[in-house]
Amino acid sequence: MMNKRFALKATALTAAMLVAAALVGCGKKEEAAPAPAAAAPKADPLKIAFAYVGPVGDGGWTFAHDNARKALEKEFGDKIKTSFVENVPESADAERVLRDMAGQGNKLIFGTTFGYMDPMLKVAPEFKDVKFEHATGYKTADNLRTYDSRTYEGAYMAGVIAGKMTKTNTLGVVGSIPIPEVIRNINSFTLGAQSVNPKIKTRVVWVGEWFAPPKETEAATSLINGGADVLMQNTDSPAVLQTAEKLGKRAFGWDSDMTAYGPKAHLGSAVINWAPYYIKATKDALDGKWATGQSWWGVKEGAIDFVSLAADVPADAKAKLDEVKAGLKSGSFTIWKGPIKGQDGKDVLKDGEVADDKFMSGIMFYVKGVEGKVPSGKK
Repeated sequence: MMNKRFALKATALTAAMLVAAALVGCGKKEEAAPAPAAAAPKADPLKIAFAYVGPVGDGGWTFAHDNARKALEKEFGDKIKTSFVENVPESADAERVLRDMAGQGNKLIFGTTFGYMDPMLKVAPEFKDVKFEHATGYKTADNLRTYDSRTYEGAYMAGVIAGKMTKTNTLGVVGSIPIPEVIRNINSFTLGAQSVNPKIKTRVVWVGEWFAPPKETEAATSLINGGADVLMQNTDSPAVLQTAEKLGKRAFGWDSDMTAYGPKAHLGSAVINWAPYYIKATKDALDGKWATGQSWWGVKEGAIDFVSLAADVPADAKAKLDEVKAGLKSGSFTIWKGPIKGQDGKDVLKDGEVADDKFMSGIMFYVKGVEGKVPSGKK
């Protein structure tokens, strides 16, 4: 009887121990189960705005900027959010647009024409947490920096082709605003042409605006009637190329590939690729490394190119173009290297002298071979 009781007690004790062990084991499992981690809040995208002087469909300057904006979106995806305002005048109205962009929460703002310089200088101090970028200007502030492309390199390459293709030895340029940027391009176009044809003369008609298709058409017609058979422009629409097509002459695309606007007249396009700089500027802002300063990019940095060369350009001209482009890419070739003479026949650069960027930024004279007088303009 005692053995039976002992056996029953032992069985009960064993069962109790098993139950306790099971409870402890369950307790350990519950303690080990981690609580679900809260999802990290997603960072708000960097808001970026662009102020354009012309319409995005101008086929030239603004079109090139907007293509670069789209490249930004492709590069950074949902890390950024971009917007733009087109046809913003180079006037007090630009100040209003820029202030509105900053007020809407944009933290990186690009002003894409020379005439926005003073408005941006005025607005920037009001929005210290916004980074402003000004194209083609030369004034900076703590939160305002400048960027530009060496368009004169594209103009020189166009000149090489023009010098080979002209039959009258007279070239024409439709100019926009008489500032160093544009005058530098006219001169570089002439120097490129003279490098293959010393007989070249260049005539210029100014329209006083960046985007004015009717005036550009009228200016191009005037140049052709005056004997120019190859035209370049420093304006924003394809009107010059279209006029050359209509009148049976040749011309170049400017800022963007304009082949489609005048395929028979088109000799090639001097294009700007703003994407490399815009990607760098955006990365600087995202990484907290943005700082004021100045940038001037060309063929070397992938910002300037000459594309869509016409099929009837002779092999020696193509070879010269390739040589120039390769030299600009490597840095072994310099366009503005003396001897270079002004209209009066005096040296503006002596033999072997190389122009620095300060010299280039202040060009307000024509080189020998460009006819007429430089209009008064503001820099």
